[in-house]
Amino acid sequence: MSAPGSHPLWRPYTQMKSAAPPLEAVATHGSRIVLADGRELIDGIASWWTAVHGYNHPHIAGVVADQLGRMPHVMFGGLTHAPAERLARRLAALSPGDLNHVFFTDSGSVAVEVALKMAVQLWLNRGETGRTRVLAFRGGYHGDTMGAMSACDPEEGMHRRFGAYLPTQVFCELPRDAERTAALDAALARHRHELAAVIVEPLVQGAGGMLTHPPEVLATVARLARRHGLPLIADEIFTGFARTGTLFACEQAEVVPDILCLSKALTGGTMALAATVATTEIFSAFWSDDATAALMHGPTFMANPLACAAANASLDLFETEPRLNQARAIAARLEEGLRPLARLPGVRDVRVLGAVGAVQFASPPDLAALKERLVARGVWVRPFGDILYLTPALTIAQADLDQLIAAVAAETEGIA
Repeated sequence: MSAPGSHPLWRPYTQMKSAAPPLEAVATHGSRIVLADGRELIDGIASWWTAVHGYNHPHIAGVVADQLGRMPHVMFGGLTHAPAERLARRLAALSPGDLNHVFFTDSGSVAVEVALKMAVQLWLNRGETGRTRVLAFRGGYHGDTMGAMSACDPEEGMHRRFGAYLPTQVFCELPRDAERTAALDAALARHRHELAAVIVEPLVQGAGGMLTHPPEVLATVARLARRHGLPLIADEIFTGFARTGTLFACEQAEVVPDILCLSKALTGGTMALAATVATTEIFSAFWSDDATAALMHGPTFMANPLACAAANASLDLFETEPRLNQARAIAARLEEGLRPLARLPGVRDVRVLGAVGAVQFASPPDLAALKERLVARGVWVRPFGDILYLTPALTIAQADLDQLIAAVAAETEGIA
């Protein structure tokens, strides 16, 4: 076993002492990752849910190459540029309701941090102190930075070891029935004067276990937040950009959040960019003659022109290519291929929502061995906990999707 000093590269979510060496990727194309040894793997998770158009889409590549030759980056403090201006206008037009004000950052976690800061400062700018907590939901996951971690499930999530370090939030179960709805209503009433907002992942709690809920549950969350006068933050970092079958998951419940967090698929999986989009009512609370009422946040690479150009190219593809229809076709195939696995004795549940399919085992399998077997079957899938899931590119070829489903089915049958 190698010594600590032999690992200059520290990898994510990895116990470096015992982990197997990572596979070396040298190229990508379509829905495939090419390894240094010449093997090709069908990517079943679109590089952590980002590459919705597949890899190396020529339109995005061409736009990025053009932008790279002209201006890859310029600071956003005191300057502006056309790619950011255009992208902000387009996101405002695409977002539901009056979500008209776009604040760019460089990762999903930071988009959530900005949303939390907006919510807290909203009340401070209105002259109300003490509203420093948010109500979040068990099973949720919002990112790895401090504020985002504090809103993740405090017991089941990967951040529970940091409990004493994090701000303390209020947690409830999603209102899936009358009892839980009443409990949420009571919690909102009890904590109302210390709460700044409610935060939710619409329709799918992704990294928390691909936990799905129907639009009616999301509508209940929005209704109760409104009843108690609290802004609703919709974390659509995973669900945004057609993953659930509509451009934004909120649309399925006809919900307009007060703040919307976007990232991952925003640039089509080409580079880092995120956006926190706020309604005019939220933005107006910061519009003031008082300089201290401004939102004091500004990442160095905020609104990076190269990333904004990629995002504009990605939005072009949503306009010109049938991504929503493709997402719905994937959903139908996932239903057909994965749903029968629910009958197996070692399977607790099978969930499909849009282009998301998940098999939940009755107990966690040997993840390292499972990952190795999946690679041997020619697919790249990253199971976690007791979940084996697929979130492929929306452009995936039928044969590749069928091979992914067959690999998941075969491994599930072997485990269950």
